[in-house]
Amino acid sequence: MQCLRSIRGFALGLAAFAALGTVGCGGEDGDAETIQAAITVENALTANALTANGLRDPLAREFLKYVVSCALDEDDSVTFRIDGKRYEFRGALGLAPEWGRSHGSCDGDCQRWVSACVLARVDAAGVKRMISIRGDNRALRPEDNELRRYTDREATFFGNLFVRNQPRYMCLSPGKTDNERVCGDSLDDCPMTVVGSCDDACGDEGRYGSFGDCSDRGWARHGTVYHESITVFLPK
Repeated sequence: MQCLRSIRGFALGLAAFAALGTVGCGGEDGDAETIQAAITVENALTANALTANGLRDPLAREFLKYVVSCALDEDDSVTFRIDGKRYEFRGALGLAPEWGRSHGSCDGDCQRWVSACVLARVDAAGVKRMISIRGDNRALRPEDNELRRYTDREATFFGNLFVRNQPRYMCLSPGKTDNERVCGDSLDDCPMTVVGSCDDACGDEGRYGSFGDCSDRGWARHGTVYHESITVFLPK
């Protein structure tokens, strides 16, 4: 089983990572408690976890759990120790499996795919709810039963959580005027910039209804354009 050896080069301000824990593979022996991350596509990440710092902070570990879940395949995992406790976070979606390989790294494309996935799984109330996430990435191809069950197109997410200032954006699906799941009662309280309707902000609509090539200015093909965007669908 592989480890996410290059994770300490990213992970959004977890600067104390190397000092606080030793990264190893999932098969490491030890008597300390093991805590495993869920591998289902759930959206219980709290907004505060996006800017948490230091792995002794539970919110920072929550963020890392979702990074690993989005990036790695379900056969891969990350383990580390903090104060004698052993943590294991498992991969799930495999948006950036190369990051977990020996001497692997995460370039701009990788960072943006993982960021879009993490942003899509933010929940204002920290409630675990199953969602369908889709985009122009083979790891996000939905199954037939998923297409039938999850038909309420909610919003599209894009940005980069691994660079300074953490640019993070959301556009609303056509006909939507709010997003209570992510923003709570008001878009003004949203943990990401809402750039308007995806019809205006994005230049491409994919086969499964996902939007791509979305602009941070809310106007397709202007400003910074993110091909690596993920659209969330909810059950009706």
